[in-house]
Amino acid sequence: MRKRYVFGNWKLNGTVAGNAPLLAALRGFQSSEGRVCGVCVPAPYLSQAQAALSGTAIGWGAQDVSRFEVGAYTGEVSAAMVADFGGSFSIVGHSERRSVFGEADSVVAEKFGKAAKAGLTPILCVGESLLERESGQTEAVVARQLQAVLVSHGVAALKGAVLAYEPVWAIGTGKTATPDQAQEVHRFLRELVAKADVQVAAELPMLYGGSVKKSNAAELFAMPDIDGGLIGGASLIADEFLGIWSAL
Repeated sequence: MRKRYVFGNWKLNGTVAGNAPLLAALRGFQSSEGRVCGVCVPAPYLSQAQAALSGTAIGWGAQDVSRFEVGAYTGEVSAAMVADFGGSFSIVGHSERRSVFGEADSVVAEKFGKAAKAGLTPILCVGESLLERESGQTEAVVARQLQAVLVSHGVAALKGAVLAYEPVWAIGTGKTATPDQAQEVHRFLRELVAKADVQVAAELPMLYGGSVKKSNAAELFAMPDIDGGLIGGASLIADEFLGIWSAL
């Protein structure tokens, strides 16, 4: 039985004062066996998340980590630093990192490896743009993004990871892939992993991200290859985020 996850990605949002009531509301979260909930906060708020969520069932982590471990890399945050604050996971390869900051598949693969080495659970994001979907390139794009990690680290590296499919055209746009559209890509990804290792593929948690709300979460999460969600804007609203969790 695969674990099921709901992760919140706060992106470039938050203040110390504004985070406090949200984190306090999340402390009331009720966990159950096989289900994991966490928030990916901006690096300056890792200590606040640590203080607010320690001793609760909610984990915390980063939105990105450096491809470097230590050295003269001003402004970078290493995976080991995130782990030092008690973080347990990190997103790598989010579409905004790829498109806005120009991260190549090879760089994402490096970050994946550094996150895993530091003991974090990497949340590897893959997804296509609207142009790529409309031109029939969805499978080729997500396969290329995933293969970069498989080639660099081997299929066994996915044993401790989470894979998130986030169609770029559905992130922050209010547009959501239909459950069938999302399931189709999740199924393709699982079959791709299965070509390398059937057992790893069967156990790999796969999440959907892209304008998930409590109103559509249950229908998405009912799909056989969708094991939860990576939530953006809705994770900043306690009622929405907990409502999505209750749909898991």
